Amino acid sequence: MSAWQGVLFDLDGTLIDSAPDLGAATNRMRLRRGLSALPLANYRAWAGSGARGMLKVGFGLSPEDAEFAALREEFFDEYASGLCELTSIFDGVEDMLSALGRAGLSWGIVTNKMERFALPLLEALPAFAKASCIVGGDTTAHAKPHPEPLFEACRRAGLEPTHTVYVGDDLRDIEAGRAAGMKTVAV
Repeated sequence: MSAWQGVLFDLDGTLIDSAPDLGAATNRMRLRRGLSALPLANYRAWAGSGARGMLKVGFGLSPEDAEFAALREEFFDEYASGLCELTSIFDGVEDMLSALGRAGLSWGIVTNKMERFALPLLEALPAFAKASCIVGGDTTAHAKPHPEPLFEACRRAGLEPTHTVYVGDDLRDIEAGRAAGMKTVAV
């Protein structure tokens, strides 16, 4: 571990289970339209895709569809109203973060979740108070899989990308980490 300075993590699906709140926001939208709520299992695999994934599951829409933009804004409002009601930290994450600190390794978070959601969500979860940096999907001009969010996190945390590990649950995470010259871990 002496070659490593730090570890950066994706958020949704990696450190936290946000699928219940994301799915609940989508289901509230469905219920307003007279549609039935879908089971959480339908949403879970798409949680890392945020609004894009939730609208795909809940309404069969993609960003190319004419009504997508309006529904995305509605989804953002719904999600913001229940940001951390059902979201939980995955088992073992708090112990792992403590172990990284004891080993003298810095750790931070790089997510595609917009800062307007990521920052209040992380404030509501005290386990993440010692993060050396938090970079959201709109912190830089590019989102993952572009490497710029990872470079920005390294600048903020004082890390060298080649001495940093990036951990995520999506192909975008692995592509971004590799493009930034980091070791990558898929979870």
